[in-house]
Amino acid sequence: MGFLCLLSQVHTCGVRIVTARGNIAEEDVDAIVNAANASLARGAGVCGAIFAAAGPELDAACAGLSCSTGEAVATPGFHLPARWVIHAVGPVWQGGDRGEPDELASCYRRSLEVADELGARSIAFPALSTGIYGYPKREAAEIAVQALRGAATAVEVARLVAFDAETYDLYRTLLA
Repeated sequence: MGFLCLLSQVHTCGVRIVTARGNIAEEDVDAIVNAANASLARGAGVCGAIFAAAGPELDAACAGLSCSTGEAVATPGFHLPARWVIHAVGPVWQGGDRGEPDELASCYRRSLEVADELGARSIAFPALSTGIYGYPKREAAEIAVQALRGAATAVEVARLVAFDAETYDLYRTLLA
């Protein structure tokens, strides 16, 4: 599935934040972040696209693994352009007063920490928790940008990859 890739860039604290619109499974970065479920099983949306592009080896690598909400773990990227997949489990939106903002920010921070452990210098994030988990897009985008801006990391480029125009426009506005 080909997408026109639109880009916008902002430099912050050593991490260059780049916004893009497209399919995260096609990103040519060291690591991509998967919007994972706690059992790291193949899902729909972003997760399904990543698993489909990575091939059945990703299913096998995730078998028997698990991850808590707000945490992240890595597997190889197999057939993806990215060398690694960092699986981050975002919160299910329950109104915002059950710790969801902290858990979502933790996904971004933990993903960067895992990327650092792997030696990754570039990473691509989807709009975590905004699909089936129902997190409002604006609030999720604000948390993503704030978490990346405040990160102490060796990662040089963080790409916020939006599948839809609304999320892409939110990222661009927040980074302007």
